[in-house]
Amino acid sequence: MMIPQSHFLILGAVLFALGLYGALTRRTAIGILMSIELVLNAANINLITFNRFLGSPDGLGQIFALFVIAIAAASAVVGLVLVIAVYRNMKTIFTDKINLMKW
Repeated sequence: MMIPQSHFLILGAVLFALGLYGALTRRTAIGILMSIELVLNAANINLITFNRFLGSPDGLGQIFALFVIAIAAASAVVGLVLVIAVYRNMKTIFTDKINLMKW
């Protein structure tokens, strides 16, 4: 028994909505980074779903998903380094307390 394509697309849409909501409402930088990871995982689910159900034999959607995972890992590392650097200087990770770009 095969799961229909609509179930995967609904799962991807729900994950995207949760990630977008989390990125817009979180106060801590780590929570925002985690929400962005949810958005990227939703994109991966959609890439693999369309690859599977449109019948592409070359696996191009899966290859793109691997690239997204690699880019997400690199951005998570850079983001965590920035969070640590800001925490060392400002002693907080709350985004509403950080005012580095203000004069």
